[in-house]
Amino acid sequence: MNKINVTQAPVNSKIRWVERISYLMDEQFRIPGTNFRFGLDPIINLIPVLGDISGFAVSATLVATMAKHGASGKILALMILNIVLDSTIGAIPLIGQIFDFTFKANTRNIKLLKAHYIEGKYKGSGKGLIATILIVLFFLILLLLFLLFKLTEWLFSYL
Repeated sequence: MNKINVTQAPVNSKIRWVERISYLMDEQFRIPGTNFRFGLDPIINLIPVLGDISGFAVSATLVATMAKHGASGKILALMILNIVLDSTIGAIPLIGQIFDFTFKANTRNIKLLKAHYIEGKYKGSGKGLIATILIVLFFLILLLLFLLFKLTEWLFSYL
């Protein structure tokens, strides 16, 4: 039992400041009378482009810090997927603002980190996960290009 406490103490000190920044970005404020919490991220994202970039930069810095402290490739891939999803959907006007209040990528990443360091989950390389994500993105891009082509074709048919 002492061995677990000894190994967890350095891990907790490594992620303590990351937890604080994550809390500030995703959970700092509470709507009175509810349990709904939100942070600076959705507020900052109300500023077009600059808000999205700054939120992504903070999240990316947190992931880079954990990479520096030895997080596995698999957990880093999952964390990057969270922030890319948050940034991509968060950039869509109106829908993105609603999404930013609910998705909370930094909080999700902290949960992943705790599961990784404390429970020993998500060990190993993230190469398979990254390859799967790239294949899915490739097909999504092809689908979007096809839909854009069909939309253009439809618009020109009416002209």
